[in-house]
Amino acid sequence: MGKTYLPKEISWLSFNERVLQEADNVNVPLVERLKFLGIYSSNLDEYFRVRVATLKRISQLGKKSINIIGEDPKIILKTIHDIVIEQRNNFQSIYQKLLIDLAKENIFLVNENQLDETQATFVADYFKNKVRQKLMPVMLDQMHPNNKLKDDTIYLAVWLNKPDGDKYSLIEIPTNVFPRFLLLPSKKGSQYFIFLDDIIRHGLSDLFGCNEDTVIEAFTIKLTLDAELDIHDDISESYIRNVSKSLKKRKEGNPVRLVIDEKIPDYLLNLIIRKLKIGKEDVTIPGGRYHNFKDFISFPVKDAKHHYEPTLQTEHIQFKKSSTLFKEVTKKDILLYFPYHKFENFIDFLRAASIDSKVKEIKITLYRLAKKSIVVDALLNALKNGKSVTVVLELQARFDEEANISWATQLREEGAKVIYGANGVKVHSKICLITKIENKKLVKYACIGTGNFNEDTAKIYTDAMLITKDRKITNDVSKVFDFLNVNYKISPFNHLLVSPFNMRTKIKALINKEIKNAQEGKIAKIHFKINNFSDPEIIQLMYDANNAGVDVKLNIRGMFSLVTEIPKLSDKIQAHGIIDRYLEHTRIYIFHNNGDEKIFISSADLLTRNLDRRVEVTCPIYDISIKKTLKDVFNIHWKDNVKARILDKNLSNKLYTDKNKPFRAQIELGKYFQEF
Repeated sequence: MGKTYLPKEISWLSFNERVLQEADNVNVPLVERLKFLGIYSSNLDEYFRVRVATLKRISQLGKKSINIIGEDPKIILKTIHDIVIEQRNNFQSIYQKLLIDLAKENIFLVNENQLDETQATFVADYFKNKVRQKLMPVMLDQMHPNNKLKDDTIYLAVWLNKPDGDKYSLIEIPTNVFPRFLLLPSKKGSQYFIFLDDIIRHGLSDLFGCNEDTVIEAFTIKLTLDAELDIHDDISESYIRNVSKSLKKRKEGNPVRLVIDEKIPDYLLNLIIRKLKIGKEDVTIPGGRYHNFKDFISFPVKDAKHHYEPTLQTEHIQFKKSSTLFKEVTKKDILLYFPYHKFENFIDFLRAASIDSKVKEIKITLYRLAKKSIVVDALLNALKNGKSVTVVLELQARFDEEANISWATQLREEGAKVIYGANGVKVHSKICLITKIENKKLVKYACIGTGNFNEDTAKIYTDAMLITKDRKITNDVSKVFDFLNVNYKISPFNHLLVSPFNMRTKIKALINKEIKNAQEGKIAKIHFKINNFSDPEIIQLMYDANNAGVDVKLNIRGMFSLVTEIPKLSDKIQAHGIIDRYLEHTRIYIFHNNGDEKIFISSADLLTRNLDRRVEVTCPIYDISIKKTLKDVFNIHWKDNVKARILDKNLSNKLYTDKNKPFRAQIELGKYFQEF
């Protein structure tokens, strides 16, 4: 695809670099900077488990692989390796600066060699009384050939340099049992923490029963495995059993990355590689003393000054007006915009439906749920109150598969009709349909969102949700559920854009209309705020729009394969990306349409998978005031000159600046939605 298309895997690394920039930003509160280090690390883990693993699979197809993705996957993998190494060096530099900044605030991270006498005694007691009994060393010379390291788990590779001969061992660091960071006895006004890794290092002599003649060294390693599920259609097995079997296979996936302490001796490293059967094509990434920095997401410093201020959340004004929420929706469509609006607004609506005697049926699609889901509680309550409940639960929601199987079992046992996705596609749409008797007639209310029905992520993701009684919308939502219930029942959608049926066609038509209007000398605009954009066909249309003179503004948080700044191809396209305290997740599509603007919210990004291989719902906005609100949201994001980066062809991730006073979109939106 060449210089006019950036492989999405490379653009994703540029996105993660923007996350890393926030860890290096001195204007971000100190502990929040540590969190950004953790988010970067967690993101990179998943990237290797999924995207790199997929590229490695594709690369095994030889010449066919280029036809599949348009690039040589081996070249992409080499580029990925080079970028990751460069980012790792930057990561380590930022971490060292953060340690200095923490020390200035009397917060110290110390290792086993930096303890005073009181702290050393405390650590020794903690190790002996709590940690020691959970450690089960695997001696490398005795290691069973089928033994494998766990995915996403850190280990100490231990070298016992004994007078009677060297021994080597692997020890799993039990972060699933003990906290990664332990607060040590500290002087007044200061806080000292130690990694669990170093607590174990401190106790290795005791664990192995070594005397003073033995020199012990320990190096952290972590193996990342291919996390893609291999789910085969098998009429002899239930879908849920197929997914369960695939989850077990994931734990035995092929290695895609080995992260090591760069100081590990070559002999020990080669021994580990040989024992783990890691091939030359698997990526070995040298790192520092510690891995799994994702644990910094919950670093245990509570001082308010080192954290963001509490979120400005409000109850939607229409929810405040009346306790009869259905009457409010009958009067006017409602737009909820999280996290500025409380997710409790939707919970209240769902709870009201669960106890309303005139509500007969609730249908909902679920993809990722909160660990203690109040949404599920409301659905279970609806069942107890005699409602019919249908839940379309996607079992292939990556890394939530096991949780979703558990939720499905619970809902089914309580009497809900549970549909496990759709044949051949993932169900990624965020829709809920409530059927109610009013004036002796059945009427429907629909909730259509850009994000999951998840009260946990609604606090840290930005998302929009439309609640409407408009029959134009509710009738189409009903058709989506009809398809999900009976996969061969596909009715025409008159208003919704639904993947994999009509969304691609409709989006292309809307872009082409803007191109035509521009060619005729009319005002033409395409403004998108989405998460990812890499579909080649839509990108080519954007290049056509650029040449026609369409005003194209793209606010893209993550993957972005369109290349800006190419003369006579993309030189007028403007693209920004915002990284701030909340994960930007709202998807808004705006087309000028010769003044009769068409505005949509959507569960779908402009990725080939979203357009062709998922069930996605893109909803038109007909309410004039809500259209204005969504335009305001886009414009507020576009004015950001504090957290917005310019998405240029060089992937420089430079901050967008102008001559205006500092304007931070997420702060301004918090103020904006106080009035709604």
